[in-house]
Amino acid sequence: MGKTTYKRVKGSQNLRQRLLLSTLASTAVIVEDIRSDHTWPGLRPHEVSLLRLLEKVCDDCVVEINETGTKLKYKPGIIMGGKHLVHDCGVSRSIGYFLEPLIVLGLFAKKPLRIRLKGITNDSKDPCVDTFRSTTLPILKRFGVPADGLELKIESRGVPPHGGGEIVLSVPSVQSLAAVTWIDEGMVKRIRGITFSTRVSAQFENNMIHAARGIFNRLLPDVHIFTDHRAGPQAGKSPGYGISLVAETTSGCCISCDTTVSYGLEEGNEIEGEEKKELTPPEDVGEQTASVLLSEIEQGGVVDSTHQGLLFLLCALSPQDVSKVRVGKLSPYGIETLRNIRDFLGVKFVIKPDPSTETVILKCVGCGMKNLSRKVS
Repeated sequence: MGKTTYKRVKGSQNLRQRLLLSTLASTAVIVEDIRSDHTWPGLRPHEVSLLRLLEKVCDDCVVEINETGTKLKYKPGIIMGGKHLVHDCGVSRSIGYFLEPLIVLGLFAKKPLRIRLKGITNDSKDPCVDTFRSTTLPILKRFGVPADGLELKIESRGVPPHGGGEIVLSVPSVQSLAAVTWIDEGMVKRIRGITFSTRVSAQFENNMIHAARGIFNRLLPDVHIFTDHRAGPQAGKSPGYGISLVAETTSGCCISCDTTVSYGLEEGNEIEGEEKKELTPPEDVGEQTASVLLSEIEQGGVVDSTHQGLLFLLCALSPQDVSKVRVGKLSPYGIETLRNIRDFLGVKFVIKPDPSTETVILKCVGCGMKNLSRKVS
């Protein structure tokens, strides 16, 4: 075996994406200065959990962390996939944080991936599992991922601070993705959504739906928001409620946004007997989420701002053919993704603003990522 050459990167930002790209491109990487000047230096629990998850899904990957956790050596292995995998995501970040890298890894695995993830299903930081089911999976289908074998099942829900949710994710493995030309956003034709509540009154959901519909019904007639009230063991360990909304357009794009209301992590260590903080009432939650969705639609683009990173990544991994996509305003995460793609995959995007609609059109030639380990039947 030859000597491994490591690519050196600094800082803790976008560690998740760097690890994903390093695994896909089979580039060993050293991450230095991980929060070295913070009061609590080093890796956070969710980042260590992500590394554990990569070890489960991949074969022969090597992870070395120094004792303060400020330096990380990662040598990727072969992405294996496989059935009956279980991973506990902990409670410092929600399952949504782990899903995005996991879905992409699953596509390039040796066997189809089926994994059970435990932890927080809905929180206010990461996209919730409902949004993944309604928006992220259809985006993958655009890139030629087969619909059978691609699913996400929510077994039980969990909200911060204690979690307790469980989902089962299945991802098929593909030979290669397809290049896309996806610049037509179309007009919004219907709005779908789902509200959930765990360990609180089911009436909360009706209030959220009523408030959200009050905004949407002035604009279009086809609005359906479903309810999902969980009780008992399926409701996880903490009370909370939330809503996830998706606008579907005539050209088949899905624009989504979601939010969750629950007692956060930092309130768990208060002295008992103190007043818990006031939570946002359900009417306001419905109204705010509806407004956020409308502003996402107003920005234009074929995906919303949270999915830009994934969209660019799939374009860069497609065959050596031109992909062309339209997004609204470039989000900071999208811009970081473009930089990481350039560093790891060597794919550069041509970015051209479209002043007439105030959107941005990006073109790239994919790196021609092929799944070499997949068994060809």
